[in-house]
Amino acid sequence: MFRQLEGLSLDVLRVFESAARQLSFTAAAAELGSSQPAISQQIKRLEQQLAVRLFDRVYRGIALTEAGTLLLRYAQDGLHSLDAGLQAVTAQQQHEVLQVATDFAFAAYWLMPRLQRFHQLHPEVDVSLITSERDLGALSSEIDVAISFGDGRFKHAEAQLLFFEEVFAVCSPGLLKDRPLPLPVEALVELPLLHLRPESRSRWFDWNGLFQAYGIAEAPSPGSLRFDNYTLLIQAAIAGQGVAIGWRHLVDELLAQKLLCRVCAEVAHSAHGYYLVLPERKRRQRLTQAFVDWLQAELRVAA
Repeated sequence: MFRQLEGLSLDVLRVFESAARQLSFTAAAAELGSSQPAISQQIKRLEQQLAVRLFDRVYRGIALTEAGTLLLRYAQDGLHSLDAGLQAVTAQQQHEVLQVATDFAFAAYWLMPRLQRFHQLHPEVDVSLITSERDLGALSSEIDVAISFGDGRFKHAEAQLLFFEEVFAVCSPGLLKDRPLPLPVEALVELPLLHLRPESRSRWFDWNGLFQAYGIAEAPSPGSLRFDNYTLLIQAAIAGQGVAIGWRHLVDELLAQKLLCRVCAEVAHSAHGYYLVLPERKRRQRLTQAFVDWLQAELRVAA
C-alpha cells in the first residue's frame, strides 16, 4: 500500500509544491523558512528517487517538465485533502466550555428546557452550568456569564436586565379540583401554603409580602412544609402538597404543561428581576457573545 510513497517525506512534497507553484527555488525557500541551496538539494533528491526530471533549468529560472506538471496537480490535491482532514480532526477536539452560573430554579425551569437549542446552533460549545442559591453579586474568576436575580447592582460586573418578575399563587390542578378557579385572593388564608426558609428567600417575595401586596389583612398560615430552595418547593406544589408562590418566568412552562395552575387571577410585581451579568474582564468573548445573543433571541420568542 502506498508503494510510491516509500522513502518520501511530507516535507519534500511541500518543498516541491511550493517551488513548482512559484517556479522559483528562492521564493519557495522564503515561504518555507529555508535557504535556496537547501530547496535545490531536496528537489534534486526527489528527482533521483523518482528517476525523473521535474524541472528544466532555464535562463534565469526554472520551468516544469511534463512530469513535474503532472506531479504538481496530484501533490496539491493530496496536500489540500490532508490539510482538510487535519482541520476536521482538530475542530472535533476543540470543544470550548462556557461557564454559566445561575440559581437552581432558573437553571431547572427556564434554562434547561431551552438549552438544547443553543447546542444545535453552537455544537462546538459545551455549557457547564454552575448552580447555587448564594448571591452571585461578585463573580468568581472561572465564570464567563451569570444569570442572577437581584436589583441590578453587581460588583465588578456589567449587568443587563433580562426581565422583571411578577408573582402569583400556583398549585397542582388536583389540589383544588373541586373548586372553580380562579379563587378570590382571600381564599389563600385557608389553603396550605408552601414556604421558603427565611435564609433562602433573600430578595424573593414570601407569603407575608404577597398577602400585603394583595391587601389581605390576615397573616398567612405557617404551613407544614418549608424548603431551602425554590426547586424543591415547586416540586412539592406539583405533587399536590400545597400552594406555592409562582414566579412567572420560572413556572410558565409548568402552567403550559398543566402541571401547575393559577389559584387566583391577581399578580404582584417584584422590584427585582433576572439580570445577565458579565465580568469586567471577559474571557472567551466570542463564546460569551454567542450565548448572550441566543439568550436574548429566546426572550424575544417567549415575550
